[in-house]
Amino acid sequence: MTKKTKTVKKQPKQDLKADITELTLTLQRVQAEFENYKKRTEAECTEFKKYAETDLIKSFLPVLDNFELALQNKKAQDEFVKGMELIYSQLFESLEQRGLKVIKAEGEKFDPYKHEALLTEKSTKEPNMVLQELQKGYMVCDKVIRHTKVKVSKK
Repeated sequence: MTKKTKTVKKQPKQDLKADITELTLTLQRVQAEFENYKKRTEAECTEFKKYAETDLIKSFLPVLDNFELALQNKKAQDEFVKGMELIYSQLFESLEQRGLKVIKAEGEKFDPYKHEALLTEKSTKEPNMVLQELQKGYMVCDKVIRHTKVKVSKK
């Protein structure tokens, strides 16, 4: 029997050091990318949790609008009106606790990020001022979920 021997080509020490340095740098880049991925994922998760209830709040907005309409007719019996006011305030308070905010509009400068102009009217006021709020707008935290529908002044 003959014994076969493998011949291993030996690299110079300098080549090995260069390979180790290159692998070390690659590993450091991969670790940094992984840390950035982890931070980005955590930030996205936090952002998702912050706005997770937006759809729930949006579903309550028509109810809120109907309560407002009903409360505009205060010629009904006093007890009915008190009950409606109580329900409205409880519902609104509940939504506020979940992050709902009313967008202030009347008397403010028109902001296309918060307001939706439905009408314009010549006015003695400065141009692009909100003259009348036609429908309330709402935000959850800092995100607009419904723009305020407004009438805006023009020259």
